[in-house]
Amino acid sequence: MYQDEQLVAIDKPCGLQVHRSRISEETTHFALQQLRDQLQQKVFLVHRLDRPTSGVLLFALNAEMHQQLRQQFDEKTVQKTYLAIVRGYTPESGRIDKPLVKLETKKIQSPQAATTDYIRLATVEKPYAISRYPTARYSLVKIHPLTGRMHQIRRHFAHLRHYIVGDKKHGERHHNRYFKEELNCTTMFLHAQKLQFTHPISQKPITLSAYPHHWNPILSELGWTGEWENVRI
Repeated sequence: MYQDEQLVAIDKPCGLQVHRSRISEETTHFALQQLRDQLQQKVFLVHRLDRPTSGVLLFALNAEMHQQLRQQFDEKTVQKTYLAIVRGYTPESGRIDKPLVKLETKKIQSPQAATTDYIRLATVEKPYAISRYPTARYSLVKIHPLTGRMHQIRRHFAHLRHYIVGDKKHGERHHNRYFKEELNCTTMFLHAQKLQFTHPISQKPITLSAYPHHWNPILSELGWTGEWENVRI
């Protein structure tokens, strides 16, 4: 979706692992290796997205650019915007300030500071009898994580009990099952929509945006096609 002499960005599909790891032994396809083979050169991963998360993923084309971009992430000058469909009616806006412990580690560690801001874009109530409720409520939210902990957005919204639809690890099984069995959808509805940062060479602001067009059938099902332009703000 973007390339110059120093950087390249892709719109990662959901279900694609970003890179090889000890928890992906059975996986054969990875974004980093596929991009390296496509460009026929080494690429450096600047940040990460969970396997079921789609959207903007940034790479550097040399070690110096990688270091400079990582510094922007570490200094929290990069603005990240996500979209999600969650269970229930969220408040119109809010901040989730809940420290999180590291995942995938056997060591006992202190929780790390983690903060997520969000804005509700739309709500809907559908006549789906899920679990013990006769109807189902959902919210479309725009999310700005201010820190970058593992599964931060997924865990923060689970903490609020506004589970992200389709999240198998931190989500709510009854809604996930309904979307899978009745709506034929196994997508996790979390998408990295926008990444804003300063180009290390030109020092100009760069905004990379990708819209989750694979969500369109569900947006139509939920009656949010008229709200779609709101996510472009």
